[in-house]
Amino acid sequence: METKTWLDYVTAIGSVATPILVLLLTAVGWKIRTKLQRRLDLEDKLRSDRIGIYNEILEPFILLLTSQAAWESDKKHKNQNKDQIAVQKMLSIDYRKKAFQLSLVANDEVVKAYNNLMQYFYSRSDLEAQPGEADIKEMMSLLGTFLLEIRKSTGNEATKLDNWGMLEWFLTDARKYKEQ
Repeated sequence: METKTWLDYVTAIGSVATPILVLLLTAVGWKIRTKLQRRLDLEDKLRSDRIGIYNEILEPFILLLTSQAAWESDKKHKNQNKDQIAVQKMLSIDYRKKAFQLSLVANDEVVKAYNNLMQYFYSRSDLEAQPGEADIKEMMSLLGTFLLEIRKSTGNEATKLDNWGMLEWFLTDARKYKEQ
């Protein structure tokens, strides 16, 4: 009878352990893949939900930043004050509901940027005077930051734009305010 060497034992253990190890690694890999796929599916669903909420949250700001000439060129807006309509939208219950949804589904940076923008408006509501250049610059900077964070949260995390770059396409004076 032949004596077993330690190599024979290692080979025997390896032949039994290999299928078990492959089975365990396959199970772990499947579990990780399933978890990642579920996360990606949820992120896709959240992204489309977020975009809808972002559109509704941004609507009053779009109205405020629309030129009077563009507003009046649309016949359905004849004799309507765009600024009053924007403020009414922001004060409506529907808008508050959308803001609440934003706070639940948006990422932290979007919520922080929105909070900063709204806190600016809340602090300005006490002032009766027209906003000065510094006030306008601050509001534009906050709005640009909010838009930038929305951009990042919808899939453009590596964007090279800054908050002012987000405003230049629709604000004729964006660069002027940035440089002041």
